[in-house]
This record gives sequence, C-alpha cells and structure tokens, in this order.
Amino acid sequence: MNLAKNQKERGRFLRFIIVGTIGAVIDFVVMNILSHQLNMELVFAGSISFVCAIISNFLWNRYWTYPDSRSRPIAGQLAMFFLVNLAGAAIRIPILYFLEPFFLKLLNKITLPISSSTEFLAKNGTLALAITVVMLWNFFVNRYWTYNDITS
Repeated sequence: MNLAKNQKERGRFLRFIIVGTIGAVIDFVVMNILSHQLNMELVFAGSISFVCAIISNFLWNRYWTYPDSRSRPIAGQLAMFFLVNLAGAAIRIPILYFLEPFFLKLLNKITLPISSSTEFLAKNGTLALAITVVMLWNFFVNRYWTYNDITS
C-alpha cells in the first residue's frame, strides 16, 4: 500500500480521517462533559470518551471507509478493530496522564489572550495530541490487519 501513488488508498485515508474527525468530536464532547460537568479525572473521562469514539469509528469505517470489507463477520471485525484500539489506548492513556500536568504548568506560566481556563486548554490540548498520535497508529494497523481482506 502506497498512499502517495494509489488514489484508492488516498481516498480511504481521507475517509478514515473524516471518520476520525467525527470520532474526535465525540471524544472531545464526552470528555468535556465528564471532566468539566461531572468533575471526573481526565484519564477516566478520556477512557470513556475513547470507547464512545471507537464504536462510532468502527461503524463508519465498516460501512463507509471500507465497505468492501464486509465479507468478514461483524463480530470478528469489531473484535479486531477493538484490539487495535486497545493498543491505541495503551499509547493514549500515558499521553493523557503525563502530558496534561506538563501542559498545565506551561500554560500557567504564560499570559493567554483568551478567556478559557488553563485547565480547559491543557486537557483539550493533551487530548488533541493523543488523538493525533493514535489516529496514525489506528489507520496503518487497521488497514494492514482489520481490513486486509480488501485490495489496494
């Protein structure tokens, strides 16, 4: 698979990014409700929001990004997708845990020209970084394992 040379794969990658963006919106909304409205710790709120995003992403990817992959039973494919995302969670959780305090300290040291709290910005900035790293992981591993039954 060569994204630079294969138009079909570039289209899949673009759809994967759109699906991931939808998932990221779900992730951010759920995380913000849980962490800011219900005062849940970021690691827990981020874990719950991640599962919500996984479910959305799986359905969108199965039916839109890789519709030709539906030759596999949905339960088996969901299990594969979920395992890839669990590995993504193993990447994501340390990023959330270790980088949020760093971003919070950094933001507290500078004067910001916006009215958002430094805690809000630190949590959302940390989540944005984690989503970006995990999205790249998820695309390549899912393409080569979960959706390897389709042609390039």
